[in-house]
Amino acid sequence: MHRVGLLISDQFQSLALSTLTIFEFANLVLGEPFYYCTVYSEKGGEVASSYGINVITQPLSEESQVDTWLVGGVLTPVALPATAGVIHFLQNHASGARRIAGICTGAFVLAQAGLLQEKRATTHWAYTHSLKVLHPTIRTEEDLIYIIDDQIWTSAGMTAGFDMVLAMVEKDQGTDVARNIAHRMVMNQRRTGGQRQHSELLAISPKSDRLQLAIEYVRQNLSKTLTVEHLAHAVHLSARQLNRLFLNETGKSPARVIERLRLEAARLMIEKSRLPLEVIARESGFRDRRHMRNVFMRGYDIPPQSLRTGKGTLAS
Repeated sequence: MHRVGLLISDQFQSLALSTLTIFEFANLVLGEPFYYCTVYSEKGGEVASSYGINVITQPLSEESQVDTWLVGGVLTPVALPATAGVIHFLQNHASGARRIAGICTGAFVLAQAGLLQEKRATTHWAYTHSLKVLHPTIRTEEDLIYIIDDQIWTSAGMTAGFDMVLAMVEKDQGTDVARNIAHRMVMNQRRTGGQRQHSELLAISPKSDRLQLAIEYVRQNLSKTLTVEHLAHAVHLSARQLNRLFLNETGKSPARVIERLRLEAARLMIEKSRLPLEVIARESGFRDRRHMRNVFMRGYDIPPQSLRTGKGTLAS
């Protein structure tokens, strides 16, 4: 039996509890109780979430023998740091576990305990700057879903915790079990750790209807030749007007936006399909595989094939 401990504190974010559902479904798929989950807090008893939901917990003690520790976060990690008792426990007892994971801002708790020093880690994008400032020895990476460094795991937002925990089960039980769990939980996809927290469309954030129309046209015609003149004609603007529109609303030229959308489309095809890279390059609008590789190196600092070998994580 593999023992899982979820460590929470006052004002914890209640979605952290839902990550245990991954282990529950793992037991269903396996047909036996392989994972045994317990919710802990420093002193045990009732602990209130940020939304006011009370959860009954077990107290931390030297006898709290756990194989995988999950540390939940709070909505304001800087204003609500972990207590001295929690830090002491993590430093002196939890560090011997098979793995320790910070869910979302739970990374701040691991950082306080010194468990992330000189390690790669991530957290919710809204708090990565604070994590860097408060703990400069951590190699904080701003835009990844989750990161594994030795036995320490960290995830981005709360829902990225599902992806991280599912990856734990996949490591323990194999790909077929993880895929079955994702299917039963109606998860849209099993995201790998190298995937980014943000999409290019969110980063571009078009405001005007005309720009939204232009970007939608690009997304539907990525495999075609897309010059500024061609795109301007499609949305009934002059090339000069289109350039001005893109620069004013996105801070990027039309060519740059087109390249980023092509890059994201190629990345998603690589992660979700087994199509040859030559086909992916053509479908996403690159001249050839070499051109796509050059853009990947410029945009993500890794070659596209590394997303399939599992040796690459995307640069922020």
